[in-house]
Amino acid sequence: MSDVPFGFRPDDDEPEGTPEGTGQQPGVPGMPGMPGMPGMPEGFPFNLTGPGGQPMDIGAALQQLGQLLSWQGGPVNWDLAQQAARQTVASEPDPSVGTSDREGVVEAIRLADLWLDGATDFPAASRSVKAWSRAEWIEGTLPGWKNLVEPVAEQVVSAMGQAIPAEAAAMAGPLVGVMRQVGVSLWGAQVGQGLGHLATEVIGVTDIGIPLTEPGQVAMLPRNVTAFGEGLGLDANDVRLYLALREAARHRLHAHAPWLRGHVISLVEAFARGITIDTSRLESAVRDLDPSKPEALQEAFESGLFEPQRTPEQQATLDRLEVALATIEGWVDDVVTQAAEGRLPAAEALRESVRRARAAGGPAEDTFATLVGLQMRPRRARDASNLFAILRTQQGAQSRDAVWGHPDLMPDAADLDDPLGYAERRGNPLELPPDA
Repeated sequence: MSDVPFGFRPDDDEPEGTPEGTGQQPGVPGMPGMPGMPGMPEGFPFNLTGPGGQPMDIGAALQQLGQLLSWQGGPVNWDLAQQAARQTVASEPDPSVGTSDREGVVEAIRLADLWLDGATDFPAASRSVKAWSRAEWIEGTLPGWKNLVEPVAEQVVSAMGQAIPAEAAAMAGPLVGVMRQVGVSLWGAQVGQGLGHLATEVIGVTDIGIPLTEPGQVAMLPRNVTAFGEGLGLDANDVRLYLALREAARHRLHAHAPWLRGHVISLVEAFARGITIDTSRLESAVRDLDPSKPEALQEAFESGLFEPQRTPEQQATLDRLEVALATIEGWVDDVVTQAAEGRLPAAEALRESVRRARAAGGPAEDTFATLVGLQMRPRRARDASNLFAILRTQQGAQSRDAVWGHPDLMPDAADLDDPLGYAERRGNPLELPPDA
């Protein structure tokens, strides 16, 4: 996976054979990435040779291209994203969830909520519980992804258009409009294939730190739960219950602090507002484009022409986003640890397995690395977990949970570095700052 946002450039500099779980997304195209776009012949329109060296059906290809470029629904072609995600998932078997697995998920969430009642005062928020296949996860979470992805996509597409000076745009002619529509379609293809990859890893609908479904709608993917437990030598029911504890805890947190999801999305939006393009380089490149050569457009994209220039303000925003996500994960870790203590002997082993998976590049790490270029450090989640454990030990679970009473009470990076100082400064119980 690239360390720049969706839709800028292909990861041509990544070594071949990068294994899964390292934060890299195999098969996710960069800009422009026409090869691999669902519904389009391989290489079109830059390579007009079909399979076996035979000429491709130009008429059919142009018709398909016209459909792609006619999207008018915003900065991401979500029809294409949905198609790409489903095709990615369909590359391996994705059976419907059976009755036994459905009942197992419902029972695991029921028991998880019972245990969590003794670890936090936040009430249960599991109004409906579903067991989904990977394809059902894509369909069920797509609306949530729109809220997260579109702020970045909108700014990228806008920056691409605004960065082209009027004189250069006039020289490029219709290529400017084509570039925008190609960008919109490629955002759809890349987002879709990224979601298809995530569908093979996620446990539920809160893995990235925020819910991707309506409040209270809990869902888990039995196949991915089974895959997580493979090789651990632990009882499958214990694995499912531990992961259900984490899923149910996140739903409780977001139900108690409904502002939290918006807080995370606002940081993504703040990052997006700072996206800029090197206009001098772009102007020179557009001036040199030869409209008679279709491959010139591909070369312009692949050269990193639209690679963003990260500002100090954006980096500060990313630092805040990392702390926010780590704080969510830290609270979940501490609450689940307390809920499972004395009840689930395998809890500590599963806790370390979750941490190793996140360190290798889990869904949250993959999502925010690709979306805004954030490389999350596993140590931060551990720091946050330590901070909440100290608050709970010194001041009680209510003081730990009071952190979510207001955005101004959330710890910052310095607080994660000095959890004892944070606990002392906040006092018992936690109080809002005077200017909050």
